[in-house]
Amino acid sequence: MLLMNYKAVIFDLFGTLVHKFPVDESISVLWDMAGVLDVDADAFTRLWFDSFSERHSGCFPDLEADIDYVSQKLGALPGEEQVRKAAQINLDYVVTHIVPRQGAVELLDWLRNEGYKTGLVSNWSDEVPAVWNDIPLSEYFDVSVFSCRAGIMKPDPRIYYMACDKLSLRAEDCLFVGDGDSSELSGAAGVGMSTVLLSDSKVKGWTGRQISSLDEVKQILTETG
Repeated sequence: MLLMNYKAVIFDLFGTLVHKFPVDESISVLWDMAGVLDVDADAFTRLWFDSFSERHSGCFPDLEADIDYVSQKLGALPGEEQVRKAAQINLDYVVTHIVPRQGAVELLDWLRNEGYKTGLVSNWSDEVPAVWNDIPLSEYFDVSVFSCRAGIMKPDPRIYYMACDKLSLRAEDCLFVGDGDSSELSGAAGVGMSTVLLSDSKVKGWTGRQISSLDEVKQILTETG
């Protein structure tokens, strides 16, 4: 086996370091936003999910613009205060519900103490990066790249290179850990990163390294270091 001397670990966020937002809770938040905007809740929710690619790839400058876009698609023209209040509902939810999964903080603390750099590459719209610095988990990362701010989404090679450039490292120096959504692992491997799938169940088509807990990342690093 070829031994690697990793200098950084780059993580996906949702489904990897934190649990994904439950669908029912996400819908409840969108209904609350729709109430403030005075638009049909079902239609607003449907269009919000349908605009996933536009919002996550940075077609709009901020969360308020995301909300404006969906509202206007419904034929509504909410006022600035309505949009601000709707945005705050979303932001408040994000701040209180980005909770590290078991082992995440312990692993990130260990990586820092061991001298590894840490990065984050996440496909998400502006409600997350807008409050990221207010979330305790953020302090563990040297670099955080969100697709809506980068203007590109995983698995586009450029988003991985962007993280590497910010870390001042080559892709080959990095281990990427993710749950496999958005073809993120093949994207990371395509630029030269080593990859590991975090999942407690078998994933069809995956033949690479797989772990079921974040604590196993330490084993990978000590095996290859």
